Amino acid sequence: MPAYKLSVVVPLYNESENVNPLTEEIAAVLDPTGHDWELILINDGSSDDTVAKVTAVQTENPRVKLIDLQRNFGQTAAMQAGIDAAEGDLIVTIDGDLQNDPKDIPRMIDELIERDLDLLQGWRYDRQDKLVSRKIPSRIANKLIQKISGLELHDYGCSLKVYRASIVKQIRLYGEMHRFIPIWMATVTSPHRIAETKVNHRSRQFGESKYGISRTFRVIVDILAAFFFLRFRARPGHFFGIIGLMVGALGGLILTYLGFAKYILGEDIGNRPLLLVSSLLLVAALQFLTTGVLAEMLSRVFFQSTSTRSYVVRQAPKPLGKKDDNS
Repeated sequence: MPAYKLSVVVPLYNESENVNPLTEEIAAVLDPTGHDWELILINDGSSDDTVAKVTAVQTENPRVKLIDLQRNFGQTAAMQAGIDAAEGDLIVTIDGDLQNDPKDIPRMIDELIERDLDLLQGWRYDRQDKLVSRKIPSRIANKLIQKISGLELHDYGCSLKVYRASIVKQIRLYGEMHRFIPIWMATVTSPHRIAETKVNHRSRQFGESKYGISRTFRVIVDILAAFFFLRFRARPGHFFGIIGLMVGALGGLILTYLGFAKYILGEDIGNRPLLLVSSLLLVAALQFLTTGVLAEMLSRVFFQSTSTRSYVVRQAPKPLGKKDDNS
């Protein structure tokens, strides 16, 4: 297996107790691989001494880099900051709570290259989390994402992932979209280049979890946004047009029925609620259709003004060379 330049991205928020063991474990598993690697630790506005711990580690290991965000922007923004700063051909993301096992990283890198993938997603097959606060919300979210996206993955929320840098750098992450990275990746690469593999999952030893069941409701809104950009990013008029035509057809059917009742059966329809409903449906249909036209115009202006293409030419990462057998 040829050697590559690797960038390991780790968002940290109040994980001071995990900094030393995490960096030691990552160094222990990556040093023997022959890959050139860097470890990018992003402090996401921690209120503990996470920065001090990372600074101390930097004096001992020059491969460690620190990105110190001004405040807590959230895991998605921290992950995007790390991806932006990454210099490797392959990028690995992993949580800073030690629940992901760094020993899985070399195997995942080899698997991604052997299977010619752009994203290899970790699957926490034997998850070590509390049932109510973590497992149930995660299962609900994963099922929803599967239905909306069409990607058959079991664990979208696992932060342990390996990407081709040339692909993941083509997308931008906002809000809480780190859970939907496979969906965003599917907008720039073929779904068959996105796969998953079983990884080890460990119980949390230090610190407290930052997640809870309330995240499920925010995830639902994010799923709708992800679905829109996945299916209709370059043709938003189709999204609004389909809704407008369906609403308009329903309003037209109701008006047809009312017309039959008035002119054939001789009934009085002036005070019937269906008349108001059908009128509102037709007005809503017109609004959806005009919104679709405006969205199409904005989409075309965006692609033309930013020189963004509607296609992406694939570029394979260049290996650094064969690994040294004595390394």
